[in-house]
Amino acid sequence: MDPKTRLRYEARTRILKALAHPSRLFILDVLSHARRNVGELTELVGADPSTVSKHLSVLKGVGLVRDEKHGANVFYEIQTPCVLNFFTCVDEVMASSLKKQTEIWQ
Repeated sequence: MDPKTRLRYEARTRILKALAHPSRLFILDVLSHARRNVGELTELVGADPSTVSKHLSVLKGVGLVRDEKHGANVFYEIQTPCVLNFFTCVDEVMASSLKKQTEIWQ
């Protein structure tokens, strides 16, 4: 693999690692419906504000979310909605896997 290709795959890996946490997936799902501030996300996730802020920082760091300050509040929204297509694909893989497992045991 040439260096340029390696860099591209390393960048993809960083994005996939950012997605590899249930709370971050949940945050993205919530943000797919409406932008939210840290307080709202903290309540929905059920974690402390510093933990939610760290999750948001990870997602922002790879370009999945962006923030916008309004007065004392910072609102987050999805920056790259195409990530939701990835979730659809993951759900299809899960369904296919479940179907295969069910067929084995029937």
